[in-house]
Amino acid sequence: MDSTHVAPEPAAQQQSAPTKPGLRGVGVPLLVAGVGIGIGVLLHVRDPHVDGSYGVCPVYALTGWWCPGCGGMRAVHNLTDGHLLDAVHSNLLAIPLVLAFVLWVSDWTLRAWRGQRMRLPSISRTTMWTFFALLTVYTVLRNTPWGTWFTPV
Repeated sequence: MDSTHVAPEPAAQQQSAPTKPGLRGVGVPLLVAGVGIGIGVLLHVRDPHVDGSYGVCPVYALTGWWCPGCGGMRAVHNLTDGHLLDAVHSNLLAIPLVLAFVLWVSDWTLRAWRGQRMRLPSISRTTMWTFFALLTVYTVLRNTPWGTWFTPV
């Protein structure tokens, strides 16, 4: 029996074939953008400030606490009306999330036009835990007497 150990050869790097460039490749990104625009139009036309127009947040209904997402639809409605300060007041997180969505879909569409694959956003572990810590502080603060400015309007 031979006791010689042979190191395995490195796996060949898989080169993924580029996607279809031009108009044929941007169908899905444009569909996602259209859904985002459709949601914005729906939130502009049907006012979420009216009680019960979209139902009730289950977290708020069960606990009486504003969750981090409470007021997000109101914030998007305020953004579509051009009321930036009211949008920040309704939900502080809505504006950065809408901006991140727009940038991500724009990048995806541009890359699809060029025939490149979609780039998924990624964050480091430290950034993720920092975000969760800030989200927790935001949630607790908006449910205290000191954070009434962060409650949805």
